Amino acid sequence: MLQLKNLALALSRGAFAVLCCGIVAGAACAQSVAFTFDDGPSLADTPRFTPQQRNQAMLDALAKHKVKAALFVTAGNGADKPAGYALARAWGEAGHVIGNHTMTHPDLDSAKVSLAQYQQEVLECDKIIATLPGYQKWFRYTYLREGSEPGKREGMRDFLAAQGYRNAYVTLDTSDWRLDEHLAETLAKNSKADLAPLKKAYLAHVRERALAYRAMSQRLQGRDIAQVILLHHNLINALFLDDVIGMFKEMGWTIVAPAKAFEDPVYQFSPQRPAHGQSLLLSMSRSLGMDKLDDKKRLQDDGEADIGRLKAQGY
Repeated sequence: MLQLKNLALALSRGAFAVLCCGIVAGAACAQSVAFTFDDGPSLADTPRFTPQQRNQAMLDALAKHKVKAALFVTAGNGADKPAGYALARAWGEAGHVIGNHTMTHPDLDSAKVSLAQYQQEVLECDKIIATLPGYQKWFRYTYLREGSEPGKREGMRDFLAAQGYRNAYVTLDTSDWRLDEHLAETLAKNSKADLAPLKKAYLAHVRERALAYRAMSQRLQGRDIAQVILLHHNLINALFLDDVIGMFKEMGWTIVAPAKAFEDPVYQFSPQRPAHGQSLLLSMSRSLGMDKLDDKKRLQDDGEADIGRLKAQGY
C-alpha cells in the first residue's frame, strides 16, 4: 500500500513522466499508438466479405500503411480448423505478432468459470498458436477482465508469470465490436445499404476515444504515453481499417509496433483496483484514487450514444 501511495505521489508531481522520457528515447513522449486486434480469425459468415476476404482486407490496410500489429487469437473462432489456422498464419507471415486470447473467450469474472478452467483455456490456445510464425507469449484477458475476486486475479497473475506471459494491456479501448453489431443489423435489413454514415460515426467514435484516453494519460502521467489500441478482427475493420489508420496519421499520431509501445514503463503498472473490462488507464485512475465521473460516462457507454445518433438519422 505504501508503494502504491508513493507511486501516486510521484505521478501527481510528474516525476514518473520525466523518468519515462529518459528511459524510452523520445517515441513514448510524443503521441504514438500501436494497433492490436482481438478475437480473430473468425470463420463466421458476414455480409459482403467471406472470412478470407475480411482477413485479407485487414492485412492489406496494414501493409498499405506499413503498420505492424498484433492479433490475439481466440482459437475456437476458427484457428482450431485448417481454414482459420491459415488465416492466422497469414498474419504471422506478414510480420505481425500472434498472441493468446483463450480458446473460447470465457469471462474470468463469471462465477461459472473457475481459475483452473480459465488457465486451461490459455494452455489449449497456446498449443495451436505456438506453431504459428510471429508467436509471442503475450496474453490478453477476455473482455479485459482480470478477475473480480482477488483469488482469481492474483492466481492468474502468478500463472502468467510462471508461464512466461506478458499481460498485453490495452490503454485505448474502443467499442468497435458494438458498432460492428450495428453494421451487421443494418446490412441484414438492406445488403446494399449506404455505409457512409456508419463509417463517419465509426471514425468519430475512435477519434473521440483516442482524444479522451490521451487526455487521461496526460492527467495521470503528465505526458503522452505510447497508447495501445484495441480493435477486433471483424467486418467493420475489414471495411474501414484503412480509414482508421489514415485518420490517426492525419491527427499527427505516430504508429509504432506493439512491442515498441510495451517498452513504455506505464505497462509495468499492475492495478490494485482493475476497472471492470476497461483500459489500463481507467484501472490506473481507480487504483490511484483519481477516477472522474466524466471519464466513466464518456468511456463506458459501449458506443450506444453513437448508435443512438445513427438511428436518429435513420441508419
